[in-house]
Amino acid sequence: MTTREWRIGDLDQIAAIEAESFSDPWTRRMLADSFLSDRFTGVLLEEEGSIVAYGGMSVVCDEAEIELVAVSEMFRRCGRGTKIINDLLELASARGVKRVFLEVRVSNAPAQILYLKSGFRGLYCRTRYYPDGEDAVVMVKVLS
Repeated sequence: MTTREWRIGDLDQIAAIEAESFSDPWTRRMLADSFLSDRFTGVLLEEEGSIVAYGGMSVVCDEAEIELVAVSEMFRRCGRGTKIINDLLELASARGVKRVFLEVRVSNAPAQILYLKSGFRGLYCRTRYYPDGEDAVVMVKVLS
């Protein structure tokens, strides 16, 4: 298993995992726009030349927002999501980030458990946040 930052050539594989993972996936264009932002950092896990998990965050001043985390279906519940979260938190800390935020669907219990185990705590709900009208839980982790 290899961890590295995203490259432009990774976007097709990332978009494929995104599409298999979410009912409202980011498009390849949205992923490319994020990738090209100087505020964005993306990390991924590769196994035998294939991307199996990825995450991305934007950093502004001393705050970061984790915008993307996904693990290919056949590699879920094996610690890869935790590895991505830890890598993003490490990068955020190295950039002087003090607080990291994220949003997660209220129905996505596996992701909420992952984030809670990673030290995030719930702040509040954003009603009708997602295009289908589902609420989001906003979570935060304070970095030391």
